[in-house]
Amino acid sequence: MKYSFRIEDNIMVVLFDGDLIGEENGPEIIESVTDTIDQGTTKCAIDISNVRYINSSGIGVLITILTKFRNKSGEVVLVNPSDQVKKLLVITKLNNIFTIEDDLDKAKQVLNK
Repeated sequence: MKYSFRIEDNIMVVLFDGDLIGEENGPEIIESVTDTIDQGTTKCAIDISNVRYINSSGIGVLITILTKFRNKSGEVVLVNPSDQVKKLLVITKLNNIFTIEDDLDKAKQVLNK
């Protein structure tokens, strides 16, 4: 899996590409998130439009990111999950925990309210 981070409008934008399997890069992703939060960013949009598959460790990474931001009174929005990933979010009931938007602009609007 490939991933990248950037800051836009004081929002951490995370882009995942490939299969979100947390064992591989989970710890370094979490470390990058922690560093960003420590620098004062409390909002995050995670673009998962290019994620084909998420396993339980990948779900753990998403939940850890959400927890870290919410512990700092922040928020996380998932952006444009594929139909397969949407089904997984429904089955695991994570669709009730995460805010999900169709595109990054809508996610930014939600985060900036």
